[in-house]
Amino acid sequence: MQPKVGPNRGNAGKGRPKGSTNKITRDIREAVLQSFEIVGGAQYLAEQARLNPVAYLSLVGKVLPLQVTGENGGAVAIQIVTGVPRASD
Repeated sequence: MQPKVGPNRGNAGKGRPKGSTNKITRDIREAVLQSFEIVGGAQYLAEQARLNPVAYLSLVGKVLPLQVTGENGGAVAIQIVTGVPRASD
């Protein structure tokens, strides 16, 4: 099917611009942030971490980045420091 051209294009181009936020989603997000401040913000989250660690860790898992990269986008370097000198071979 060919796209419509000319003055009678149907519904083409109507609606939200690509990438813009849905008004309802934006309003709900604002309400959640306001309620978060009302109940105590970070202090409330710290309390929930102690009282309900499963739900808290679930939240942490959702807000952390899915992929961790090292310096300059390379692999993550792990350095183990024990304080015990290693015997030379």
